[in-house]
Amino acid sequence: MTGNVLGERFVVMSFGESHGACVGALIDGCPAGLPISVEDIQRQLDLRRPGQSLVTTQRRERDEVEILTGVFNGYTTGAPILMITRNKDVDSTSYLKLRDTPRPSHADFFAHVKYGGFNDWRGGGRFSGRVTVTYTMAGALALKLLNVYLGIDVIAYTKQIGELKVTRELDIEEIKNNRYSNEVRCPDPQLAEQMRDLVIKTRGKGDSLGGIVECIVINVPLGLGEPVFSSLDGDIAKAVFAIPAVRGVEFGAGFSAATMLGSEHNDPLGYIDGKILPVTNKAGGIVGGLSTGANIVLRVAFKPPASIAKPQRTLNTSTMREEDVVVTGRHDPTVVPRAVPVVESIVAIVLADHAIRGGFIPPVIKVR
Repeated sequence: MTGNVLGERFVVMSFGESHGACVGALIDGCPAGLPISVEDIQRQLDLRRPGQSLVTTQRRERDEVEILTGVFNGYTTGAPILMITRNKDVDSTSYLKLRDTPRPSHADFFAHVKYGGFNDWRGGGRFSGRVTVTYTMAGALALKLLNVYLGIDVIAYTKQIGELKVTRELDIEEIKNNRYSNEVRCPDPQLAEQMRDLVIKTRGKGDSLGGIVECIVINVPLGLGEPVFSSLDGDIAKAVFAIPAVRGVEFGAGFSAATMLGSEHNDPLGYIDGKILPVTNKAGGIVGGLSTGANIVLRVAFKPPASIAKPQRTLNTSTMREEDVVVTGRHDPTVVPRAVPVVESIVAIVLADHAIRGGFIPPVIKVR
């Protein structure tokens, strides 16, 4: 299996480059009988679309999805589903100037060496955040499948940008209702305004910001996961790291568990609403690589975008001399707001794959 394929039963192949003709996803293994439309996919794509506000790149792609195969009369047929969106607002001019001066903390030089100089370097090629369009298309399908057949909801939001962080307890409904009501995708309206101001201020200085996206999955059945090498948390973490700029993933208490006592971190079982469930959820809904029936809770850390307007030192690979480089073009001052629907999508792909592998979703479905 190549590096462009994710999943074993709900299989997603991602293809396309940032400044190529199109980007797309080929999905094999989606059950027949799922009601799906262009609008279902477009809705999720629109949430990550560039050029919508001052806190994102000003590249203006409409990201209009085309479903070319695998859907007939409004239902999936069980055949492979091919979806693409065409790249239309492409400007490779600024990248011509950078061919001999690799951008710091980008894959430019490393990809050039690995592929013998044959890689598409325009806009970062396969290493651009543009490829997350493909995850989002496939993820929209997975989200619909999980929700329609199992009642699972995948809900992500911006928890932190720079030093600004959500510290108060948020309930699920507040997150669901408010996360997409503002440009930064933070469900706390006052904090969202502060985050927006910080991003615009930082962009004005020619710099960028990182942050954290939290993702909560509700109505998860017990037993998703295939230990030991396809544990649910392991597969989610692997998939999440395919999102450019991701630098860390934690579940439940995460790294803070290292400072806890066992008596503090353990999740005792109880009888809740007719089900045996963990009373607390320090594990984040996954124990031993299996879902526990509690909400899955994970957080994804993003680094600040490497393309900034400030002068940076790099090596000219033709002259072998250090020199300053200024990255021009259209870049996100922070990827966090647009990463929210991408995290939802990539998590949904893994969950759909495990739900099919575990027998929770059959090959032909009837909508409940």
